[in-house]
Amino acid sequence: MSRKLHLWARTNFVLMGFTLMSVKAMAAEQAPQWRPIPAQLFRQRNGLGNVFAKLKAGKEVRIAYFGGSITAQEGWRPKTLKWFRDTYPQAKVSEINAAIGGTGSDLGVYRAQQDVLSHKPDLIFVEFSVNDGGAAPENIWRGMEGIVRQAWKADPDVDICYVYTFAVGQEKSLDQGVCARAASSDEILADYYGIPSINMAMRAAELARQGKLIYTPHKDAAGKELPTPPGVILFSTDGVHPLDAGHEVYTQVITDALKQMEPTSQPGPHHLRPPFIADNWENAKLVPLNPAMLSSGWHKLSPTEGLGKTFHDRLPEMWEATKPGEKITFKFTGTAVKLYDILGPDGGQVICTVDGKSNRPQPRFDSYSSYHRLASLPIAEGLADTVHTVSVEIQPEQPDRSSVVNVEKNKPGFDPKKYEGTAVRVGYIMVLGDVVQG
Repeated sequence: MSRKLHLWARTNFVLMGFTLMSVKAMAAEQAPQWRPIPAQLFRQRNGLGNVFAKLKAGKEVRIAYFGGSITAQEGWRPKTLKWFRDTYPQAKVSEINAAIGGTGSDLGVYRAQQDVLSHKPDLIFVEFSVNDGGAAPENIWRGMEGIVRQAWKADPDVDICYVYTFAVGQEKSLDQGVCARAASSDEILADYYGIPSINMAMRAAELARQGKLIYTPHKDAAGKELPTPPGVILFSTDGVHPLDAGHEVYTQVITDALKQMEPTSQPGPHHLRPPFIADNWENAKLVPLNPAMLSSGWHKLSPTEGLGKTFHDRLPEMWEATKPGEKITFKFTGTAVKLYDILGPDGGQVICTVDGKSNRPQPRFDSYSSYHRLASLPIAEGLADTVHTVSVEIQPEQPDRSSVVNVEKNKPGFDPKKYEGTAVRVGYIMVLGDVVQG
C-alpha cells in the first residue's frame, strides 16, 4: 500500500471511529427503552460480596426489607431472616422492617432515607414489583434508580438485591418466559447497576404450570370454595398475598439463590455510574412540617396514643386539623411536591394551590377507607425548577363515602358517625428539591 493510500485509509478509519463513537454517544443520551426481559430464578450480576463477607466474619449485619404488603406479612421476610441467623450463627443479624402495604417505589424513594438508610443497613431487599405493576416503566426507573443512588451515596458498601413477587395476571408474561412489565423494568435497571435479582414469581408460575400450585381456591358453580387437591399448594386466597405455603416457596427460591451467590460474590464498594434516566428521583426527600406553615387550627398528635401512636414509626410527627378553611402554606424549590398523609373513614378533602393555580378537590378517603392507612397526596409535578408557593386548604364538603359505607353498613357494629368528618392528618412534605425555610 502506498503512503498516500495508507494515510487515506487511516484517516477514514479514524473518521469512522469518531462517527461510531458519536452514534454511541447519541444513543446513550436517548431515553432508555423498555423491553420484556427473559425470566430467570436469579441473576447474580455483581453479587452480594459485602454482606457475605460480614456474615462469614461474624460481624453485626443489618438486613433491610423494603417493600409493600407482601414483605410486611409474616412470611418470606422473617423466614429469610431466620435462615441468615441459622446459616451464620456467629454473626449478629438484625432486621430493618421498612415495608408498608399498598405502596410502591414512588413512595419508597421519598422514605428511603428515613425508613432504611438512617438505620445503616448492610443489605437491602427491594420488593416493589407488584405495587409498581400499574406504573409506567419511566416512573419505575425514576423511583428505583433514586433509591439506588441514595443508598450508594450514603454507603457505597451497602448491597442491594431486587426480589420479584407474584400477583395474578403476571402468569400471562411468565408462561411466555418473560418477566412482567414492572419486573422487566427493574431488570433493565439492575443490569445497568449490576444489582442481583431473585424472581420468586417465576417459581410460582412454574409450579402452577406443573399442576403443583393453584393461585387461589377453586370454586364450584355456586361460588363455594373447593378443597385444595392433595399435594397441591394453595398459594393465596386473593392472588397476591401468599399463605404460609406460598411464602415457603418464596423463601426456598431466595435461600437457594443466596447459597449459589455466596461462593463467588466478591466484596468491594459499589460505584455509581452516570444516571440511567436523567430525571431520576435521587433528590426525593421528606421534610417535616413546622408550625409556621400551619394555620391556627392544626395540632400535633400525641406519639403515645391513638393514630399518633399507630403511625409513629413512619410519621414520627403528625399534624391534624378537622375544620374547613384550615391551611398548610409553604414554598419550595424543585419540580414536584406531595404530602405524606393518612387516608381514613373521617378523612375530608382538600384543594391544593400552586403558584396561584388550584386543582380540583382531592378526598383523603377512598374505597379502602374503612380504616386509617398511610398515603400520599399529589400536589404538582413536572414544574420548572424554581421557587413555588403551595397552599393546601380543607374544604367544607365531605367526600362521597358510599363505596365503603354500602359495604360496611350491614356488618355488626357499624357506626355511621365513623364515616363523617373533614379531618386531614399530615406528617411530611414530599419534595423533589428543597423546602424553603423561613
